[in-house]
Amino acid sequence: MLAIGLMSGTSLDGIDAALIETDGVGDVRAIAFRGEAWSDAARAELAEATRMALTFERPRASPPIVAAGELVTRAHVFAVHKLLADAGVKAEDVGVIGFHGQTIAHRPDRRWTWQIGDGAAMARSTGIVTVSDFRSADVAAGGHGAPLLPVYHAALAARLDGPVAVLNLGGVGNITFIPADDMTHMSHEMAPETLDARGALVAFDTGPANGLIDSWVEAETGARYDAGGALAASGRIDEAVLTAMLDHPFFDAPPPKSLDRNDFTIQPARGLSSADGAATLTAFTAATVAEALKHLPARPKRLLVAGGGRHNPTLLRMIGERTGLVPEPTDALGWNGDALEAEGFAYMAVRTLKGLPISFPGTTGVPHSMAGGVVDRP
Repeated sequence: MLAIGLMSGTSLDGIDAALIETDGVGDVRAIAFRGEAWSDAARAELAEATRMALTFERPRASPPIVAAGELVTRAHVFAVHKLLADAGVKAEDVGVIGFHGQTIAHRPDRRWTWQIGDGAAMARSTGIVTVSDFRSADVAAGGHGAPLLPVYHAALAARLDGPVAVLNLGGVGNITFIPADDMTHMSHEMAPETLDARGALVAFDTGPANGLIDSWVEAETGARYDAGGALAASGRIDEAVLTAMLDHPFFDAPPPKSLDRNDFTIQPARGLSSADGAATLTAFTAATVAEALKHLPARPKRLLVAGGGRHNPTLLRMIGERTGLVPEPTDALGWNGDALEAEGFAYMAVRTLKGLPISFPGTTGVPHSMAGGVVDRP
């Protein structure tokens, strides 16, 4: 069926909207994609909602967060209409929308995760069946609720010569390991459940990816991100700060594991120059990827990179130096690295309608394979 996926990441750069055709198993065809940048005012409103949410012991309604949720829903509805117009597709021809919403707090240690955005309002406004709240059931069952993209990575990578690792560099980084034997034997009917049945689908958060770099650059220069990695390239890595940042229990913990965007801060880099801080935090992200590879079942032949971080040549160079692998942007395979997360939620929405699992013991730590998402019909 035709499916739309919507994603707004913790980096708060904007909304990604993708239209794909898929059976939710092995067939995937990308059709259209567009990005909608958040305005400065919207970013500020969402950042304040996040700050407030992180102070709560449990999610609870408060006027600023309710207002932020309404903003998220309105903006995503607008993105859907624009995407349909771009693709020349009518709403009635789309089978489902996968609406991730905006994460404002992720606390699996407390058995909750919080994505704002109203799936029922999305269904009403677009006339399309909507799946939202993809993570809560997993977290309530004892899983981390993240990463969820591995099920889509497995479908895309089924025909590659493995083992491969797919690295997504968003606000937080995550990695998916797809082993050679399972990829070789995956068929249209089996994928990706085959991987789960063999316990072979492994994924986890690696650490901050673009998040700390973006926060540092915005605090130091007012820019939203380090364009082209230029600021980091002009600086020197402070090895003492880098070593101290890597001395964190998260990196030694075995997977599955996940992070909130705010679990790490730029505080350790305070006192460094703008360039040196950017260089050190970029090196930190690269080093966390190298640490992550130690937790994979085998060394991958290829490291495929998606997400905004793949546009940062300084970050990719540092990852290559620290891992001994050549980071390959997924675009070289014909995958749109900007669209991958949005496409993934479209794919998972179709799986939800079919009652198929989207999270697995090896990806989120959930006790057994689980479907997820809440379905709202217009």
